[in-house]
Amino acid sequence: MSRIAATFTQLKAQGRKALIPFVTAGFPYPDVTPELMHAFVAGGADVIELGVPFSDPSADGPVIQQAGDKALAAGIGLVQVLAMVRAFRQRNDSTPVVLMGYANPVERYNQKHRRADATEGTSAFVQDAAAAGVDGVLIVDYPPEECEDFAAELKANQMDLIFLLAPTSTEERMQQVARIASGYVYYVSLKGVTGSGALDTDAVEAMLPRIRQHVSVPVGVGFGIRDAATARAISRVADAVVIGSRIIQLIDAQPRDQVAATAETFLREIRTALDS
Repeated sequence: MSRIAATFTQLKAQGRKALIPFVTAGFPYPDVTPELMHAFVAGGADVIELGVPFSDPSADGPVIQQAGDKALAAGIGLVQVLAMVRAFRQRNDSTPVVLMGYANPVERYNQKHRRADATEGTSAFVQDAAAAGVDGVLIVDYPPEECEDFAAELKANQMDLIFLLAPTSTEERMQQVARIASGYVYYVSLKGVTGSGALDTDAVEAMLPRIRQHVSVPVGVGFGIRDAATARAISRVADAVVIGSRIIQLIDAQPRDQVAATAETFLREIRTALDS
C-alpha cells in the first residue's frame, strides 16, 4: 500500500477528510519550500502537492502562473524540486508528497539524466522521484489512454498516478481514468483555470456520485476553495479538499521569516473547519 492509500485509509477510519495544500516549489523564495512543507503538516495537511514550475502551464490561472514564473527565474527546475523533497524527508517520512506539473519537464529530465545503470524499464524521473521520497505524480497533460506503462512503472516504485477530472469529463473519460488511477483523483470543480470563478458546491455535490460510479479511489476537489466555509462545504461530499491559489496569494510578498507561519495559520483554520 502506498503512503497515499495508507493516509486515506487511516482518515476514513477516523471519519475525517484529507486536507491537501498546494504550493509551487521555490515560491516565494527558492530555499523556503522544505520549511513551508513542514508548516503545512503542522497546520494539518494530510498530503502535500508540490508544483513543478513550467513556462507554459495551460491549466494554471494567473496566480499560480506568476508563482511559477518567479520560481523559474530563481532557477528552480525538476532537479531542485526533487532536492526539496529529499530535504523534507530528512524530518518527515510519513506525509505523502505529490508532484503536480506538466509533461515537458519530465520528458526533458529523462533525456538529460538517462543512465546506463538505471533499473531496466525504469525511467530516470521515476527512479529519482522514488529515491527522493515522492509518493504520487499528477501530470496535467498526460492523457490516461497513453499512461498505462507509466502507471505501472510508478506503481512498481510505490508511487501513485493521479488524474484530473472536470465538469466536462465524459463517462468514457471517467472509465479510462478509473482503469489506471491510484492514490486519489482530483476533481476540478470549475471550468477554466485555477483560481477562476466562484465555487458551485451544489454542482460538485451532483457530480461526485457520477465519478464514484466509475472510480474506486478517493476523490479530492480543488480549484475555487479559498476559505474555511467553502472547504467545509466541499468536505461533506468529497474525500479531500485541495487548496492552492489562495495559499499562493497569502504567502506572496511575505517576508522570508513569515512565509511558513502564514501558511500554517491559514491551514489550521481550514483543518478546524474540516474536523468540526
